[in-house]
Amino acid sequence: MTRRLLICIFLACLLGSCASKPIVDTYNIDTAQYEKDLAQCEEIAEQVASGEITAKSAAFGAGVGAAYGVVGGNVGNAAATGAISGTAGGLLKSDNEKAKVTKNCLRHRGYAVLN
Repeated sequence: MTRRLLICIFLACLLGSCASKPIVDTYNIDTAQYEKDLAQCEEIAEQVASGEITAKSAAFGAGVGAAYGVVGGNVGNAAATGAISGTAGGLLKSDNEKAKVTKNCLRHRGYAVLN
């Protein structure tokens, strides 16, 4: 069971890191200005309430796991498994939200964001 949880967390972190980089058409743009704008947009994206999203996902996962555990007869382990997988899902959701904010910020600054 522990091995499965570690794999889930690893995959969620891996997927989250893949989703965070915007792809921008660099034709006719000032690269130095783009780097400044990207840094500012990423700073703005840090305002996403990561802890709150992760905590809600963990609580939801624990609830689902506990419900599953009642059926299977092992509430404690199932709740813990649900909480950990919920946390991993929350981290992924938080990363996706930050990526969305960064991309929207760049679009509002006139960049052609392709993803």
